[in-house]
Amino acid sequence: MAIVMQQRELAITLWRQTWPMAIGVLALLGFQLVDSAFIARLGTAQLAAQSFTFPLSFLIIGIQVGMGIAIAALISRALGAGEGERARRLSSLVLMAGGGVIGLLAIILWLFHVPIFRLLGADDTTLSYIYIYWGPQLLSAWLGALLYFSYSVFRAHGDTRLPGKMMVLSSLVNLVLDPLLIFGVGDWQGWGLPGAAWATAIAFSVGLLVTTRKLLKRQWASQLGLWIEAKQSWRPFTGIAAPAMVSQLMPPLAAMLAISVVAGLGESEVAAWGLASRLETLSLMVILAMTMSLPPWLGRCYGAGDWGQIQQLMRLAVKVALVWQLSLGVLLALGAPWLAMALAGNPEVQNELALLIRFLLPSYAALGVCMLVVSAGNALGWPLRAMLLSSARLFVCYLPCLWLGSQFFGWWGLAAGAAIGNLLAGLMAWQVMRRILSRPHRQAGFVN
Repeated sequence: MAIVMQQRELAITLWRQTWPMAIGVLALLGFQLVDSAFIARLGTAQLAAQSFTFPLSFLIIGIQVGMGIAIAALISRALGAGEGERARRLSSLVLMAGGGVIGLLAIILWLFHVPIFRLLGADDTTLSYIYIYWGPQLLSAWLGALLYFSYSVFRAHGDTRLPGKMMVLSSLVNLVLDPLLIFGVGDWQGWGLPGAAWATAIAFSVGLLVTTRKLLKRQWASQLGLWIEAKQSWRPFTGIAAPAMVSQLMPPLAAMLAISVVAGLGESEVAAWGLASRLETLSLMVILAMTMSLPPWLGRCYGAGDWGQIQQLMRLAVKVALVWQLSLGVLLALGAPWLAMALAGNPEVQNELALLIRFLLPSYAALGVCMLVVSAGNALGWPLRAMLLSSARLFVCYLPCLWLGSQFFGWWGLAAGAAIGNLLAGLMAWQVMRRILSRPHRQAGFVN
């Protein structure tokens, strides 16, 4: 009876930690999907241009998430060990160093964007649209990274509500500005494709102003002892951040390779793939929320040596992922034609998108299990194993199945191959988690 009560309390706490982030993720990813839906109304060429930028946008997100994972793990462990002042110094360091790293990356991606996008398969017409869109998009990515780092600090302190609220706020600002800046109002014709990026930049700026004020008010950042803390913490930070960043950079690299395969099938296929990518992240909102709320909790348990609770948390999270994601995937697959019609204006793109939805959405249940195991690995002291699992998911399971399917069966085979790859990745992650959690006494001191 006591075990049942403890599991119920864990489930309630997990719900309380996750639902604010789930709502925030829903709002944040929802406005990205709305961005694509508005851009689709401009034309297939504009939507294809935006789709070509996704892999590089994911590259920036991968680096920021890797840094965020590391700093959230270190802060949560410091808090679990009662080192409040160190946690404040770490908060300041990630905001300054993270902003510098992402800013430098954005400059590099702007300087070399033409050869990069040509390598991905963009033609001259698509490049002309990318040119006017990519600058403001990089600015919004930098602002979004700063906002994400501030979210990491709040999550490490156990506060998931404020980040969730800020995601909703920035999404609402973007939703209001999108049609105004893309299509204009009155006699003003708007900015077209770049308007979507400027709307996002303004929305992130609003969220950043609010979170910065809250951080200063709660005194979760410190200006004292930063240089000494940087010298002491760079090694453990790198030990978590480097594998986590490599793990997070695998999806953008895989996305680049995937879109190069899709580009060989045609412009409408690229447009449909771009919409499906937006829909993928939106449908994974609960999983993404748990990858944000669960690691700080696991990190505190890791700092306290409570492996019994870690086992219960992981099993509960996997059950939630499977039940929720499979139910949602089947439901959306059944409504694929109507969902595709709502997102795409071109009938050819609608048909191709509907096929992707039918195959991919149910397979995200298995993908969700893999994502949870990878995020837990970074919090529990085995980041290298998490990185290898993430790499195997993409380069052993996903990409080979996608490529083989496209070679033998075209668009239909590509969709089926991607779904099979997700399923194989989920099964592999499940086996890894079972092996690790069956021997917690060995993992408490595990060193990669």
